[in-house]
Amino acid sequence: MTASRPTVSVVIPVRDDAVALERCLDRLARQTRPADEVVVVDNASDDDSAAVARRYGARVVEEPRVGIPHAAATGYDAATGDVIVRCDADSVPGPRWLERLVGRLADREDLDAVTGVGVFHDARPGLRVLTAVVYLGAYYAATHLALGHTPLWGSNMAVRRRTWVAVAGQVHRDEDVHDDMDLAFVLGPHRRVRLVPVSVGVSVRSVRGGAQMRRRFARARRTLQVNWAVSPPWRRWAERCGAPGQVPTR
Repeated sequence: MTASRPTVSVVIPVRDDAVALERCLDRLARQTRPADEVVVVDNASDDDSAAVARRYGARVVEEPRVGIPHAAATGYDAATGDVIVRCDADSVPGPRWLERLVGRLADREDLDAVTGVGVFHDARPGLRVLTAVVYLGAYYAATHLALGHTPLWGSNMAVRRRTWVAVAGQVHRDEDVHDDMDLAFVLGPHRRVRLVPVSVGVSVRSVRGGAQMRRRFARARRTLQVNWAVSPPWRRWAERCGAPGQVPTR
């Protein structure tokens, strides 16, 4: 990878979301810094999501095991770029999204991953930014405490492929976890993850309704359980702070 021009793979897991995927792929086709490849992971869709992906020139990878952890990891495994960018099928990136997000890694060789922010583009006017600030602010603050470092947000993130290869065998593909949080746990406090002011449009449907929120909290609990069993928060913070006997932060 050169410092100025890393190759980029965009990974998009999808299940029965052809309409949103088409809008996302249309936006990706208009980027000022085009992706070198777009990998759409068809997670056992019954609609024409795969056909939409192929129509836009994306490489379709089949993942029959239903669930974001399987789908996302399969996409990362398949990606060939120096940098793996992740968004969701209902993400709505602006024209400079890839240029700005990937540029943060290109400018900082010491970073392993970056993650950005978002706006709920389909929320009621006047609440689009506020809702996202409250939701993402709570997510980043609470998860930072649990991790001992900056978390990742799957709708807007990029990780070096070499970093993914180093940890791919440690992510919990077979658990009902938040895959982005799980990956952040596995990266550990000794790798560098940074929150950057790069925004993307996301759908409010992911946090709308009591049933959806209960599922999200249940996944969060499971993510904490499986990762704290390996490394509890006090150990992670000791490692982060470079306590004696722990691996120091770079």
